[in-house]
Amino acid sequence: MSPLPTTRHSCRRSAELALALSACCFLAACASSSGRNRDNPDWAQAGSPPPPTVTASDAEWKETDVPPPPAFAESRAIAIDVQGRTELKFSIDPATIAITKDGVVRYVVVASSGRGGATNAYYEGVRCSTEEVKTYARFNDGKWDETVNAEWKPYRQIRSGYVRQLTYQGLCRGHGTQVSVQETVQMLRKPVREVE
Repeated sequence: MSPLPTTRHSCRRSAELALALSACCFLAACASSSGRNRDNPDWAQAGSPPPPTVTASDAEWKETDVPPPPAFAESRAIAIDVQGRTELKFSIDPATIAITKDGVVRYVVVASSGRGGATNAYYEGVRCSTEEVKTYARFNDGKWDETVNAEWKPYRQIRSGYVRQLTYQGLCRGHGTQVSVQETVQMLRKPVREVE
């Protein structure tokens, strides 16, 4: 008769341990799932990258000093497929592309009329991580005019659409930059549909 209380006590203790263990596992699972990146890892197969994830480091991000607009040549520019009907033809001079340590890709894009009109150019920077573009200067009448109070803007809102196509065709790799300028140029040189 004496072993019975000990057995009852042992069973109760085992039940308490099991309950405590399951509670710990549940809390650990919640903690690990809340910190997981829920972006679709197969975005390339889905047809478009997931939206950029805003992190605490974005608030601390600071752009590096912007150098003056580089010299460009329309003769060496690579055509951009804007996938739409427009009288303007857009191209990017590969010699002007620079990838900076702050994650900005800077370049000069040339806009010209198929009828032989005046050539305009834009000195811009793209942040692949946030899908934004900034125009630093505009080239018109043979000279650069610096943009006053230039700001970062979502490039999906740019009406002409050439910035978005530039990022898809080679300036960005998802929400990051290419490894090097050489790799960026190689991606841009891939055959694309001719701009109409």
